Amino acid sequence: MTTFGIEEEFVFLDPQTLRPVDVADAAFAHLAAEPAWRAVAHREFLAAQVEHASAVFETTTQASAALLGFRRELEAEARRFGVVVASVGSPPDALPFPTITDTPRYRRIVDDMQGVIADHQIQGLHVHVGVDDRELAVRALNATRHWLPLLASISGNSPIWRGHDTGYESWRNVGIRRWTTTGAPPEFIDVADYDRRLERLIGVGGTEDRAVVMWTARLSSHVPTVEVRVADAQLGAGESVLIAALCRALVESVVDPVGGARSASAVVPDEAAAAGPELLNAALLHAAHRGLSTTVLDPMLGELRPAAEVVAHALELLAPALERSGDADFVRLGLDRLLDHGTGAARQRAAFSEAGMAGLRDLYEATFTAE
Repeated sequence: MTTFGIEEEFVFLDPQTLRPVDVADAAFAHLAAEPAWRAVAHREFLAAQVEHASAVFETTTQASAALLGFRRELEAEARRFGVVVASVGSPPDALPFPTITDTPRYRRIVDDMQGVIADHQIQGLHVHVGVDDRELAVRALNATRHWLPLLASISGNSPIWRGHDTGYESWRNVGIRRWTTTGAPPEFIDVADYDRRLERLIGVGGTEDRAVVMWTARLSSHVPTVEVRVADAQLGAGESVLIAALCRALVESVVDPVGGARSASAVVPDEAAAAGPELLNAALLHAAHRGLSTTVLDPMLGELRPAAEVVAHALELLAPALERSGDADFVRLGLDRLLDHGTGAARQRAAFSEAGMAGLRDLYEATFTAE
């Protein structure tokens, strides 16, 4: 069975203004002192953030238990400091410039990117799918790029920014376009082509190292995985695991977990239908704007179709991999719930419209550790 891991970024917020509060260093120190969390708790770019970089999972049941356990611990930390902890793509409000975690690498990034950092107050969900063979990983990455708009449409969770409804499902995915390397990655010939092209980026336009290559999918720079980075941080752990299950099924449709290649024809469009880079990146912005409310780029047809139709098509294509992992029912029910009740962004927008910041705070508190 193909393994996977999940990185979730969380932000501590003032309970009244919902602006970031710089208590992450103290929270991290407490987490790092606990044997259960020492290996998976990490400081992040902003002084208001903590990251959970999970263990390696084989099942979604394992992932759900681990993510909920960490979230409960963070919730306790938030109570200790009298703040709110949230899992959202961007905080609803923010100061003009964030406090950055004081490390030499982060200081260099701020020096390189300067004003871009003012709005780079974001939290993402990164899914790592294990692929030991890097040649196969590049094949899986080439397939994954066609599915990024659909994954973006499912995972938008940052509609409110600086106290206003942006009209977008994922303002995070809009803001991140200011970085030097963003959007869908190009198609690569093989791993040598991938490595050569990444090396040429280092030192250009603030690309400090491979970890600052901000494509929405890439090969991880530190573990043998395909890393899908298109999703906003999700309100609940269940949505995070749902997205991880979809990413695993997609990669496993290309890569046999015992080390061989599968026929990728089920999840890779033929040449005539394949979306070029210009269409993929336009469709990513379309997904960041509209989510599941209207149309989504169908990864196999290369054209916009009604969201429910594209989701049903995706389930059909991924069914063999989802059956192998035992995730078919979990994913089907999760996607049905998103179509019926809305994405995280839709729920945030409704709460903000009804009760402003207080409505958002109540939503964050109700969903953060929901089973």
